[in-house]
Amino acid sequence: MQVEITRPGKLLAPSGRLAKVGWSRFPILECNLEQASFYPGFLQPLQRFRIKRWDYYAVFTPRHFFSATIADLGYAGNVFVYFLDFVTGELYEDGLVIPFGKGLQLPRDSTQGVSCYEGKGAWLSFEVKSGCRQISVSWPGFNRGRGLWVDLELDEPPERESMTVVVPIKGRRFYYNRKVNCMLAEGTLKYGDVTEEVKPHESLGSLDWGRGVWPYRSYWNWASASGFLPDGRTLGLNLGGGFGNTSVATENCLILDGRIHKLEQIQFVYDPHHYMKPWKFRDSQGRLELEFVPFKERVARTDLMLISSEVHQMFGRFSGKVISDSGDLIPIVNLIGFAEEHHARW
Repeated sequence: MQVEITRPGKLLAPSGRLAKVGWSRFPILECNLEQASFYPGFLQPLQRFRIKRWDYYAVFTPRHFFSATIADLGYAGNVFVYFLDFVTGELYEDGLVIPFGKGLQLPRDSTQGVSCYEGKGAWLSFEVKSGCRQISVSWPGFNRGRGLWVDLELDEPPERESMTVVVPIKGRRFYYNRKVNCMLAEGTLKYGDVTEEVKPHESLGSLDWGRGVWPYRSYWNWASASGFLPDGRTLGLNLGGGFGNTSVATENCLILDGRIHKLEQIQFVYDPHHYMKPWKFRDSQGRLELEFVPFKERVARTDLMLISSEVHQMFGRFSGKVISDSGDLIPIVNLIGFAEEHHARW
């Protein structure tokens, strides 16, 4: 049921329809969003307001979780950063809404270029370099003037596999997404008077790179984790669903020491009225069985009349087992990550 894309090509055909549907281990499709065609002729000038683009970075260190996003939703830009202290449980978050995305820059593909924003007292830059990604943030006014400064390098050797998926959505809509897990992180995080030296043997970063056209009302689940096994190998999880036609491809996978081990359908079992209760994850092949025990809930709500969203992102620990493509059973014990439920009108 899982169609693997192995040959390079374009995301969209000249007709505006998806040229290929499936998943791949490397980002081999050119993201030619200018070819998108999902409105009738006289409405086509309005299409640009429906195309969504974002770069979301996350970094787990032994003491903190850091995340930064630059997003263009078509009719508005959104820049936000949050910072979680594992010791105190304190969560700090700040964000900006930029009308029509003025001042945002997001590159065509995930393999090159600079994503950046400067304005309203904040500067964010995500730059793809040879073999790494540079994450820089300077936000003196973050969290009422406490301030946040970030300078991180995430390693990305060309041989590392990542989960790239192309999923069709009814009405010529689509979801094109790349998830990169287990990037060794090095640099500094500075929040107020707290500075952490981030070291690659204990800290890992991930990327959620999304492009596409969603229905006005959208919903999805996502779970992600990046960590180390006792033998030093890196272990990542990417689990998701709720949007589009995933019968030919899902984004579900285990990432073991830089290699994708593909999973099919995943069931998220949780109580939407009590998100802090344990979550359960099961796959359709009997290869994955996990329990996720949250220790912190992040709730992010946006209500701008026609545009709204509500995210319940739970930070916690995964425990259980997963079986690799070669049949090896991988025990998972207290792997820190997150799981979320997201509703949006956008």
